Amino acid sequence: MTKISIYLASALIIITGIMGIAVGYILTPSYSLNMYDKNVMDLGRADKWIDLRYVNAMISHHRGAMLLAEQAQKSERVEVQNLAKDILKNEPAAIAELYAWKKTWYNDTKTVADPIGPKLGAYDEKLDLRFLNALIAHHQNGIIMTKDIRTKSSRLEVLNNADAVEAFLSGGVNMLSEWRKSWYNI
Repeated sequence: MTKISIYLASALIIITGIMGIAVGYILTPSYSLNMYDKNVMDLGRADKWIDLRYVNAMISHHRGAMLLAEQAQKSERVEVQNLAKDILKNEPAAIAELYAWKKTWYNDTKTVADPIGPKLGAYDEKLDLRFLNALIAHHQNGIIMTKDIRTKSSRLEVLNNADAVEAFLSGGVNMLSEWRKSWYNI
């Protein structure tokens, strides 16, 4: 009789744990993101939280650009210095708009954690190359995200944002690739 009680208690604990995870996954928009690699650009299924996941991911994306720009300020190339200044000047407004959407649409005032991005290291003759490579990859990941949200959202503001962001990032990839070719023949 004691062994049956132990087995029954163990089964109930396991079932309760599985049910808790399932309920958390369904009711909390960011729960599933906490369970998986956040570096993957897939925004998940098209549900009522898709726009919130996009907004959070785009806030993180903009912060990632700022973190790279902060490191690139030590470049000696005027083009890189000016780009870093532009990023640090313009990204906060884009982030503020996204936070306003979170608050208005979801009454969500949680701050999005900064992404873990590449460290460019100390200044040397390859700093600009590391910056270009990192920013090109960063832009390409953003483009993947904008393409993903277009198939899942019906909110006009989000779709317009995705269009504008993708156009900007595509132009950026072209410019950065030209610099890389010109400066490093890559």
